[in-house]
Amino acid sequence: MAREDLDLGALNHALSSAQISKDKEPAAPSYSNEDDAGGVQITCFTEVVNETTFHFQIMRLPKQIYAWIGCNSAKLGHLYAAAPMRPNSTVGVTSILGGASDNTGSSIARRLVLKTGLNIILACNIPKNSPMLEADAEKLLVQKLISLGYTRPKSDCLHS
Repeated sequence: MAREDLDLGALNHALSSAQISKDKEPAAPSYSNEDDAGGVQITCFTEVVNETTFHFQIMRLPKQIYAWIGCNSAKLGHLYAAAPMRPNSTVGVTSILGGASDNTGSSIARRLVLKTGLNIILACNIPKNSPMLEADAEKLLVQKLISLGYTRPKSDCLHS
């Protein structure tokens, strides 16, 4: 019984120190090239577009963003990692989980790196061969990233 209380106490402490918001923007986040001293910022939201329900979770970590896009379900889907490559300002993308023949989401991850300048981990379960769903999901995600202040000014964007 004491062990359970200890675990619950640690969990409560971890949750109380996290900055979690649902459809609310954290207090004045901004893009920065410097090391972030802050903790994890988590934002979750759901949008319905053309009778399709999209679920999103964005976790802002120091120097990277983890984003999840759920399409009509809460499955993890494929997982991609994307990062800016030096010295020629290109973006490298790789599939971490999921089939190599299904690249749904890899192009979103690539463009998110170009917009944010940060490393991106993207999980999405958008159905294969659904470019309109992919475009709708990316548009919603980018709009939220802009409203949260996670994108960088257009003049600073990487050129592909």
